[in-house]
Amino acid sequence: MDLPGFRVSRRRRGEMTIAEQYEYWQDVKRSLSRRRFLAAGAVGAAAVAVGPTLLTKAAYAEAPGSSVTPFGRHLSYGNDPTSQMRVGWQVPAAVDKPVLRFGPSADDLSQVVQGELRSLHSNYGTGTPLDQFYGHAALDGLAPDTTYYYAIGHDGLDPAGGPVQSFTTAPAGSGGALRPFTFTAMGDMGASAQALLDNAQIIAQKPAFHLVAGDITYADSSGKGKLEDSFNPTVWDKYFTQIEPVARSVPWMFATGNHDIESWYSPNGYGGHVQRLDLPTSGPSNCPSVYAFTYGNVAVLSLDTNDVSNEGPANRGYSGGNQVSWLEKTLADLRANPKIDFIVVFFHHCAYAVTTNHGSEGGVRAYWTPLFDKYNVDLVINGHNHMYERADPIRDNRRTRTAAVGDTVNPVTDGTTYVVAGGGGAGLYNLPANGPESYAGKVHDSDAVSTFYHNASGSKVSETVEWSRVRYRGHNLLAVDVVPAAPGQTTTLTLRAVSIEGAATGTEVDRLTISRTAATVDAPAFGMPAVLTGAALAAGAGYVAWRRHRSGLEVPAA
Repeated sequence: MDLPGFRVSRRRRGEMTIAEQYEYWQDVKRSLSRRRFLAAGAVGAAAVAVGPTLLTKAAYAEAPGSSVTPFGRHLSYGNDPTSQMRVGWQVPAAVDKPVLRFGPSADDLSQVVQGELRSLHSNYGTGTPLDQFYGHAALDGLAPDTTYYYAIGHDGLDPAGGPVQSFTTAPAGSGGALRPFTFTAMGDMGASAQALLDNAQIIAQKPAFHLVAGDITYADSSGKGKLEDSFNPTVWDKYFTQIEPVARSVPWMFATGNHDIESWYSPNGYGGHVQRLDLPTSGPSNCPSVYAFTYGNVAVLSLDTNDVSNEGPANRGYSGGNQVSWLEKTLADLRANPKIDFIVVFFHHCAYAVTTNHGSEGGVRAYWTPLFDKYNVDLVINGHNHMYERADPIRDNRRTRTAAVGDTVNPVTDGTTYVVAGGGGAGLYNLPANGPESYAGKVHDSDAVSTFYHNASGSKVSETVEWSRVRYRGHNLLAVDVVPAAPGQTTTLTLRAVSIEGAATGTEVDRLTISRTAATVDAPAFGMPAVLTGAALAAGAGYVAWRRHRSGLEVPAA
């Protein structure tokens, strides 16, 4: 549709980036004369003033605090999960002095943190203007591996009246001193009856944290990154209410997908997320959903594929190369740290997938998978394709071996494992005729699946692949069990795909174990470990001659 004042040709509009659309739309709104605005009347003015704006709390009338009940509590880690937690919530009206009380027990909430209220004002997609209010509190200086209890309130609503929730910080230490733990992941959730079923399965895994690989709510149901996309910001209210039974105690860590570009908020479409979410700030400053954190012996990186996507180019290149530079530096630092055994990367668009809807993203293959190869990334988790799929281990865009359900792989010798866990709640996708479902108890192996990837021009390029090992066309959850170990011993990361589909709910449809030798520092190479630390590592001991890989990266010579 054409928005008021938005009269760029459809061809030109399709060529505009999110930033260009946003800048144009601001110019359009500024160019409307006051006479035209007044002539439009109250109804017309609402239409002309289309476009959300971020306003201060002072712009809103406050309701009596005693009548405003918080909802949608959710947690995320700060930059250091051993000592930092971020608590978010929503209120249906503006309040004064949001506050969080916390302490070592439900009966002792003696510590007080003053919160912050962030306001989000939207005129587009709601029919009438909409104000949403998000509370945030930053907890720093916490003790590692400690359970805290908390309650939230504001002027007129004493937190001591409850309800009281709890969370546990990440453990410190390394190696054999760490206890086994589990984390969970999925993408493409939305707010629906199907997505609500996720809660029980996530809780059953008792995860330390939960990853969401983009397409969080589908508030933008079009997913094109355009001003004319269908958009309903109230879906966020439903989503936060939906996830609260889990997210109030388990940190939820988000990546952004194509349906998360809300082009009416800020030049890159992420201004709304900055108001709603508190994520680590360890990534590039212009990429709010790009960050890294560590939990035990596992490092987790969140990336934004909208920056490199060929399929959906609306935000392509918005980081100006900062994301890929940050990625390589972060991977190099992590691989030089003997306390980090496993590197897990999660993002939205798929490096390797065979559904007939989206296939694979060539931009990810061009910019990122060579770095995953170079630094022996253990596990990549994607969404975008609404099903479950696991590839055989891949290096240099080819499988290195087959990995059936129940197998064990070694990333140093075998390469990276890629998983699509896009069955979080949205409608399911289809598979190619020669790549039918194949999972635990129903194995139909195919070493020649017809599929495609998107090239730099956005076109679909056909390919026949042998790497698609497990395919389950049902809603699902990925659970990852981590068993740390003392230096020199074997540490493992076991993937379990759990169905959330009808009568099969709770059934395991895939299992794979990724195994490493603990406290081994990998040289930035293709499967050439070097047990080096400190000065020896800094001096380059154990490295061999280098050659230029086809990706342009330097790798050890054979």
